[in-house]
Amino acid sequence: MSIKELFGGAFRVHLPNNAKDVSDLRQIPDNQEVFAHPVTDQSVIIEILEYVDKEDEEAIRTHFSDLASDNDVQSGDAVIAKIETIPDTDRKMSRCDNAYYVLGQQNVSKFNEAAKNTVDMHIGLFRLSKFASDILVTFNNPTLINPESSSHQPIPVSAQPWTLEDFRQMLTSLSIEDEAIFGS
Repeated sequence: MSIKELFGGAFRVHLPNNAKDVSDLRQIPDNQEVFAHPVTDQSVIIEILEYVDKEDEEAIRTHFSDLASDNDVQSGDAVIAKIETIPDTDRKMSRCDNAYYVLGQQNVSKFNEAAKNTVDMHIGLFRLSKFASDILVTFNNPTLINPESSSHQPIPVSAQPWTLEDFRQMLTSLSIEDEAIFGS
């Protein structure tokens, strides 16, 4: 793991050393930082989103539903399996009201294909009411790739996929370095 500056230095996070910055390959929205595993179909997306002005659990469900919508996931193909609080003592994000780890799963088609891949979605949600923002960190971890999917390919034994422990280190290390990013 190595320290990576995000959003022009406004945030810092520990990322796996082999994380590839997707903005080197294609345009990424200004509110996102996207990293991909060089061999597997895993990715991590860090987003600054508008604060969902609801109770925390409802905000979690809103963000998860928005992700499903963004992924063109059909109703019934997305489920939240677990919601856990991330204690203050386990994170560097000191300015947030509350933080959560969410485990969900979605059946996602890539590039409008009929074939659906099962993706475990590990999500960190940091609630920042002071800045009218929610920070969403999503680790997309495909667990079943449909043989008809364009993503279906043999993965070398030496690939070393990212782990849940890697993701937890990302969540605990994420920090705000410059609050001016929120326009305060």
